[in-house]
Amino acid sequence: MENIVWNEQYNIGVEVVDNAHAKLFRIVNKLTKLLKDEQTARHACEEGIKYLENYTMRHFSEEEAYMRSIHYQNYAWHKKIHDNFRDKTLVSLRRDLQLSQYSQTAVERFLAVMTGWLTGHIITEDLAIVGKNLSKKIYEPSSKLSIVAKAVNNAMVDVFQVEAKLVQTSYKGQNIGNSLYCRLTYDIDNDGKVQLLLGVEEQLVLKGVGRLMKYPPTKRDTFVNTVALQIFEQLFRHMGKLFRSGSNCEITSNDLLDKDAFRADFMQGYPCSLLFNTRVGYFIFCFRTWKERCCSHHDESPS
Repeated sequence: MENIVWNEQYNIGVEVVDNAHAKLFRIVNKLTKLLKDEQTARHACEEGIKYLENYTMRHFSEEEAYMRSIHYQNYAWHKKIHDNFRDKTLVSLRRDLQLSQYSQTAVERFLAVMTGWLTGHIITEDLAIVGKNLSKKIYEPSSKLSIVAKAVNNAMVDVFQVEAKLVQTSYKGQNIGNSLYCRLTYDIDNDGKVQLLLGVEEQLVLKGVGRLMKYPPTKRDTFVNTVALQIFEQLFRHMGKLFRSGSNCEITSNDLLDKDAFRADFMQGYPCSLLFNTRVGYFIFCFRTWKERCCSHHDESPS
């Protein structure tokens, strides 16, 4: 694991929030260094992780107090994400650490999740507090191609700092090179479900994760995949607004697909299958929706 780098572009312009974010990055980096010392790793990491958890909760409280002070209109949504991270994600990570007796693999996963989640949260939710990101827009529920494409492009600019050009409105499943594939299903209003299928060319994944690190990764590994999934989780929350969803979607390693599984799932049919091109790599975004109470899928094609 390499150290992560605090990027000034993450500053939202609120001192108490920015100072806390920068300190969280420093704590993660200190834990990364401690992990490399096998003689002290177990005890040092256990104490360090407790401190990181406590400081994160303190930061959440301070950030929520600031949002209340300015009457932030999306406060309830933002707090719900904080609560979900505290009550679900951290609980799951802590259980894994304890069961493995703070093994190196478990600690690395903890740090990767923290890194990816914090960064994704900052660029999609925290910057939106002060209107500094493109994804701050609350899109009207829609499956229109123009609105979906705009939302995807805004997410690409926020996370990868590249423009995403829609090159195919009906992606046919052709190969795009080595890629990260994932699939996520979550609830939407009126007893419905939405399933998102994502394919991101490897160099685009590395660019996104590379924004965090002093030395950008040259290949995908477990750490890179874990960080990338946490960032995508934040993006999917934003995309959920297109489907009338208030769900706190969570992505895990179980949602990762290999090329064959991606192709097999894609061939089941996605009425909306879009292919985007950036100057770094290709990006596939597909979705389908259906009613939970029905026995069969009722896909909604974009209008």
